[in-house]
Amino acid sequence: MRAVTVVSGRALPLARSDVDTDQIIPSGWLKRVERTGFGAGLFAEWRDEQSFVLNRPEHAGARILLAGPNFGTGSSREHAVWALTDYGFEAVVSARFGDIFRNNAAKAGLVPAEAGAELVEALMAAVSAKPELELTIDLERRSLEAPAVGLAGPFHIDEAARYRLLNGLDDIGLSLRHLGEIESYEARRPSFLPSLG
Repeated sequence: MRAVTVVSGRALPLARSDVDTDQIIPSGWLKRVERTGFGAGLFAEWRDEQSFVLNRPEHAGARILLAGPNFGTGSSREHAVWALTDYGFEAVVSARFGDIFRNNAAKAGLVPAEAGAELVEALMAAVSAKPELELTIDLERRSLEAPAVGLAGPFHIDEAARYRLLNGLDDIGLSLRHLGEIESYEARRPSFLPSLG
């Protein structure tokens, strides 16, 4: 997983609350055995509507998803995060996230930036009026800003998630920080015990 310190770019405003993981990636997509290709199924049931925000050309290439409150509730499917990252999103900004989604996002390199509802709503309005508006999410400073329109504020992110993202550590990367200790333990383990080697 690559390290993330700053995410800058255009945003896509998804002004819907209580978006659950079934809506992010419908269950028909869960039959896939690889971790790639889920971007095509992102919000698949809503994308049939021509006016759906993801279909609008002015938001093509957006790297930040501005979402309504309670984003990512529902089942624990990691596929929801994979669909967002495969589509090209590097961060999601919301006033509130589902706990499991928030954890899955950080583990997969997607920044879950939890900002105040007023700031999120103001950013959504600004991006809706001016789709080319650039946003910056700074993980080190925990700041979210749109300098061209004078909007800025802090965002919350769990310290463990922030550490993972800043250092590019997935679950395996976290374990490998202790490789020396693991190898030392394996070297002195009795030979009659099961081994991975």
